[in-house]
Amino acid sequence: MRYLLDTHALLWFFDETDKLSKRALDIVSTEKEIFVSIASLWEIAIKKSIGKLK
Repeated sequence: MRYLLDTHALLWFFDETDKLSKRALDIVSTEKEIFVSIASLWEIAIKKSIGKLK
C-alpha cells in the first residue's frame, strides 16, 4: 500500500508529539516507502520564514 503524508502528519511525526494516532505512527514507522508532497515542504518553508514554525 502507498501512503502520502499531509503537512500536519509530517510535522507531528518529526516533532514526536502524541497528535498522531498509534495506527498512523505504526504505519509511518514501519512502511518501506512513505510519500510527502513537495507542496508540504513548500508550506513548511513558508511557515518557517514567517515565524509560524520553530
